[in-house]
Amino acid sequence: VQLQASGGGLVQAGGSLRLACEASGRTTTWNSMAWFRQAPGKEREFVAAMRWRGDRKYYADSVKGRFAISRDHIVKSTVYLQMNNLKSEDTGVYYCAADFESTVYYTQDSEYDYWGQGTLVTVSS
Repeated sequence: VQLQASGGGLVQAGGSLRLACEASGRTTTWNSMAWFRQAPGKEREFVAAMRWRGDRKYYADSVKGRFAISRDHIVKSTVYLQMNNLKSEDTGVYYCAADFESTVYYTQDSEYDYWGQGTLVTVSS
């Protein structure tokens, strides 16, 4: 299984970016997908996650109301992270992750078996 993350870049505070993550290499559908991020000098942290059906979505408190995770309805192996009203503290490398089995703790990175290579988001103030 390969996860390809894209969409990162440099944006001014208050701006928006949309990240995409495409899963390939497995015929079965992922059960859940998530985004984590790692800021310079800090540990990786949870950002958002969703179940394939779309009936469960989870967000870190720091991004609630600003970020939205969604799944492409045509290319169902692709998940997006729409990021609005970006702040300097959102700067970091964003990683997508996938779990093809039953997910219990959506916010914990140990639940996810497959990870993308990361895409850098830089928010200038």
